[in-house]
Amino acid sequence: MKANQDAQGQQLLAQLKSGLPTAEIIERDDGYIDIGTEPGSYFRDYNDWWSLEQRAIRAAKGRVLDIGCGAGRHALYLQKKGFDVTGIDASPGAVRVCKARGLKKVLLRPIADLHRFKPEAFDTVLMLGNNFGLFGSFRGARRLLKALGRITSADAQLIVGTRNPQQTKNRHHLEYQRLNRRRGRMRGQIRFRIRYETAIGPWMDYLFVSPDEMKSILDGTGWKVDRFLDSGGPTYFAIIRREQN
Repeated sequence: MKANQDAQGQQLLAQLKSGLPTAEIIERDDGYIDIGTEPGSYFRDYNDWWSLEQRAIRAAKGRVLDIGCGAGRHALYLQKKGFDVTGIDASPGAVRVCKARGLKKVLLRPIADLHRFKPEAFDTVLMLGNNFGLFGSFRGARRLLKALGRITSADAQLIVGTRNPQQTKNRHHLEYQRLNRRRGRMRGQIRFRIRYETAIGPWMDYLFVSPDEMKSILDGTGWKVDRFLDSGGPTYFAIIRREQN
């Protein structure tokens, strides 16, 4: 990926260099434009995380895979706690930032390449920062969940974060959800690209789901929700475990 296509990587590198908070711009395929994350959030220390996120990551055990590791805040926290952590990201800039910040094991690898890991290589998989969305679609999620089953241990767990698309009053989001229904897509499935300064990333699919939709996706994949962590708002976390025969 060329630097002018790695918008998120350029954003993270800019903050690493300057020490000043940065944020990406999200362009949805219906023309809706918004800021992606709160400026500086990819670099926040544990004490500045949302309390539910702190609770979620405390469930980590064993060998950890952090999917979409970004600037490495989750992986670095666990590494400092003594965990064996591997971070992966599709952004070359993100991988550079993680290495510069001291993450020992980080790979340039998209989620589609999970099959490249050895069988039973991990005990915990992190998909925080709304990264359940990296599954992209209903079918994509089910396919990748089966891939995760092959590279994780028999008692493995996924620690994931997402947003419930049903909890919005934004008229633009509601219209987009109606458009998704007409196109045969899940209501919380979005197609977008990231912009930062002059860099423009590729179009990608991302998936936000309600708790019931998450359960539906998991059904028959060998995974099930152990518990949800939420405070009544749209953002929530889930601890997902391997089903035992």
